[in-house]
Amino acid sequence: MTTPARHPQAGAAAGVSAAPAGARLLPVRRRVEHSDTDAYGVVHFARYPAMQETALLDNLERLGVGLAVLAEEGLGLIVVEARTRYHAPARYPDELTLEPVVGHLGIARARIDTLIRRTTDGAELASGSLVVALTDRLTGAPRTLSPALHTVLEENRSDVRP
Repeated sequence: MTTPARHPQAGAAAGVSAAPAGARLLPVRRRVEHSDTDAYGVVHFARYPAMQETALLDNLERLGVGLAVLAEEGLGLIVVEARTRYHAPARYPDELTLEPVVGHLGIARARIDTLIRRTTDGAELASGSLVVALTDRLTGAPRTLSPALHTVLEENRSDVRP
């Protein structure tokens, strides 16, 4: 899988801060692997949410608020809802471009909307959303979004893009 270039501030070291203001979620490219497909060579429907999650996690890591940073704060990121709409089949060995944006942001949850295109021709293959939330890693209790994560997501809301 090809991911965006790492941000210099990204990492799991203590004291890592979120990316500077204006940092954006970037498209992530991913090649369809044979293991992603069914017997007809078409990407299995269950693979799309995993691809969407990977695109989000790659971006959060690059922006300095990835899983390791959240874990240091005693937090875990979970998916509480996943939806996918299929427009056209992706096949092995297509290269896909996943374009995540924040569709909704609340105090404790965020909805990440992702458009999935075939890179070669830009054809829209699928669109979907993941609703994510934070939990306390020890107790599993729901938590509000951390300030750093909330800031990164706020700067990437689709309803406030220029």
